[in-house]
Amino acid sequence: MRIDFDPRQQGRNDFYKLMTSVIVPRPIAWVSTTSASGTDNLAPHSFFNVACVEPPIVQFASVGRKDSVRNVEETGQFVVNLAPEHLFEQVNATGTAFPREVSEFDQVGIAREPSLRVKPPRVAASPVALECELHSTLRLGDSTVVFGRVVHAAVSESVMVDGLPAVERLRPLSRLGRDEWATVGEILEIKRIPVEEWPNPLGS
Repeated sequence: MRIDFDPRQQGRNDFYKLMTSVIVPRPIAWVSTTSASGTDNLAPHSFFNVACVEPPIVQFASVGRKDSVRNVEETGQFVVNLAPEHLFEQVNATGTAFPREVSEFDQVGIAREPSLRVKPPRVAASPVALECELHSTLRLGDSTVVFGRVVHAAVSESVMVDGLPAVERLRPLSRLGRDEWATVGEILEIKRIPVEEWPNPLGS
């Protein structure tokens, strides 16, 4: 037995809550930007993922015209900082709708460090920072999808294992529904089966 939901009948906010409760967990882009006037902004965006491998492009979507989008459009640059478990409260606090002229770095008490290739600063305590230059934006209804070409990645040595970041050391946060967040639980590992090793040969 299923319950049917029609977005035309549910309304925007109710169907939004439904979608964010079932599309889980969602990785978080903790996006730092700098406005044209020089104010550093920092905000979590949970509509985030990889968009392209070559060139390396990441994407995040902003519901409404948030400061992150305005700053990226003005300057063409942003940084995606990993949102680690030990900064849970700070990540959440940077989601507060402060006035545009107020820096979340300063208001929440988050230390900056300079980026190498772009102007917006990194979060000093974040183990990974992806420095990005704007590739393009796409308006979809009440949201804007931002595509950024990764021009530099800075990763803390402390999270590296055999040349790659290890998830059990990164301890990334993710978003669920309601006011719920998730941490890394049990990690499952399995290799993809090559078609030539498939137990039942195709066409047999």
